[in-house]
Amino acid sequence: MSDKVKYEMEFEVKSSTSVLFNMISTPSGLSEWFADDVNIKGDMFSFFWDGATESAKLLTKKKGESVKFQWEDDIEEGLKTYFEIAIKVDDLTNDVALIITDHAEEDEMEESQRLWENQINDLKMVIGS
Repeated sequence: MSDKVKYEMEFEVKSSTSVLFNMISTPSGLSEWFADDVNIKGDMFSFFWDGATESAKLLTKKKGESVKFQWEDDIEEGLKTYFEIAIKVDDLTNDVALIITDHAEEDEMEESQRLWENQINDLKMVIGS
């Protein structure tokens, strides 16, 4: 397996930070845009898509700011990868953005970024942004 490469993406979102934080940090919020369904047990989140299930451990949760997860498969392989969804507010304009930090293998980078673009577009539709 080749090494995964870290990348960052930024998306402007017209929403309050409290609404956004709920959408990125709770099973009910995540199931509206990120996966078909989301269950939580302790610090493990199970994400369901079209009959497939992936589990991720919640590494950190900073109220109103960010959540960071690590896929269970990456934990088992001893990888130091994660994905983080962070809320950033511009001090001057008060514009709100989501910063996505993720890791992908070099040959899957474009597909991974496209997937995030689609997911964030779904989020924007759900919140009316």
